[in-house]
Amino acid sequence: MSKKADVDAAVADLDFENKTYQLELDTSEGKILLNLDPTHAPGHCKNMIGLAKIGFYDGLIFHRIIEGFMIQGGCPEGSGMGGPGYQIPAEFNATPHVAGTLSMARSQSPDSAGSQFFICLGTQSFLDNQYTAFGQTADDASMAVVAKIGGVSTNASDRPDEDVTINKATVIEK
Repeated sequence: MSKKADVDAAVADLDFENKTYQLELDTSEGKILLNLDPTHAPGHCKNMIGLAKIGFYDGLIFHRIIEGFMIQGGCPEGSGMGGPGYQIPAEFNATPHVAGTLSMARSQSPDSAGSQFFICLGTQSFLDNQYTAFGQTADDASMAVVAKIGGVSTNASDRPDEDVTINKATVIEK
C-alpha cells in the first residue's frame, strides 16, 4: 500500500528557503544526527522527512551492513526488497560519497528509490553521480555510531547477526 499521500501531507509545510532540517535516527546502537541538503536533492529530502514524520522508519532495521562500505536501512520488510509503495526520480549530483554521506539506495533503474537509504562508512567515489547523496552526519558522535553499526558481525548476505534497529526517526526543524 502506497504511503505517498501520507508523505505528501506530512511535508506540505516544509520551507527549504527559510529553515534547515535534520533527521535524528535513535538506533539500538545510539543516535545518528543527519544534516539534510535540499540544495542538491530537494525531492529526496522531502521524501525522507515525510517518511520520518509518518513514523515509517520507526522499528525498522539496518538490513545490510558492509564493513568499510555502508550501512543500509529503510526496508519495511527487512529484506532489502521493500519500500513505501512508490518511487521517486533520481537527483544525482556532485556531492561526494565520503564517510557519513547519506544517500538513497535504488535498484538498477535510476528512478527506483523509495525508502531505503544508506550511510557511507568511507569514501565510495564509484557511487558519485550514480546515487543521490542528500545529507551528511552532523557531528563526530553521529559518525561514531555509524562506524559502530558498520562494525557489527554479519552473515554471508551482509545481514547483521543481531538486529540493529531504528527505534525512532525524528525530524528537527530549525
